[in-house]
Amino acid sequence: MAVTAALVKELREITGAGMMDCKKALVETDGDIDKAIEYLREKGLSKAAKKSDRIAAMGLVRIAFSDDCKAAALVEVNSETDFVAKNDEFITFVENIAKIALENDAADVEALKALPYSDSATVGEELTNKIATIGENLNIRRFVKYNEPGVVYAGYTHTNGMIGVIVGIKTDATADEIATVGKDVSMQVASMNPQFLDETSVDPAYIEHEREILRHQVLNEGKPENMVDKIVDGKIKKELKEVCLVDQKFVKNGDLTVKQYVDECAKEVGKDMAIASMVRYEVGEGIEKKEEDFAAEVAAQQAAAAQK
Repeated sequence: MAVTAALVKELREITGAGMMDCKKALVETDGDIDKAIEYLREKGLSKAAKKSDRIAAMGLVRIAFSDDCKAAALVEVNSETDFVAKNDEFITFVENIAKIALENDAADVEALKALPYSDSATVGEELTNKIATIGENLNIRRFVKYNEPGVVYAGYTHTNGMIGVIVGIKTDATADEIATVGKDVSMQVASMNPQFLDETSVDPAYIEHEREILRHQVLNEGKPENMVDKIVDGKIKKELKEVCLVDQKFVKNGDLTVKQYVDECAKEVGKDMAIASMVRYEVGEGIEKKEEDFAAEVAAQQAAAAQK
């Protein structure tokens, strides 16, 4: 029986195995899809589909930069366990994904998965292969690429790749000239987790939500009705200094704001600098993690062993 592209695609959708593995399985079984499924199971290559419903909330973030640091990409790839996140094969895979994101202009994760990973596999196919060989569900969760004209990028990864930050600085300075200030500001973002770059980038819905909460707080404190709005305005202004990067106190020198620190560095270099962009990824943020009950797991294993 002829091995058609449609047959290969069908087998891949059933098993989750890589395209080349599916084609080989069909060739070996003369196009018999049922036998091909068994062939892939015997080879341990159809594991990916069975693992796809497991929660992958661990993993790594990695950053890639162009040689001149005028382009940068940040990617998060998740695994089920921290053990796999420290696996050299997984680390290399994540680093390669970051490079592919940097070198291309994929619109989203699905478009990224469709890009070539090697001569024989796309990113998505290689992901499936890694799931089969590593033995855990893996997921390319998100990525971002920056290459705004006139901006130079710096970055920082924290706690062995659990947090990754890219900061863009609009300047005529070179990557070497902004290296120190770029790393310092990136570390600020990693540690203080600002929600916005500056007041102009604050979501109006965020301000309205905070204003409503603060208004109730002030009223509950018994403040006069005619003073409430003025008090709330003051509290909002104070809060914005905490959530906007440029207005935060610089962690290495509390006498300066981040903007003041950048301005000082610009004077030393002799070239204007302004923070133009920032992004911060923390592995697993927002993912509902499965609660593990180790004692219950051990008890279950012991009970199962006793029944044998």
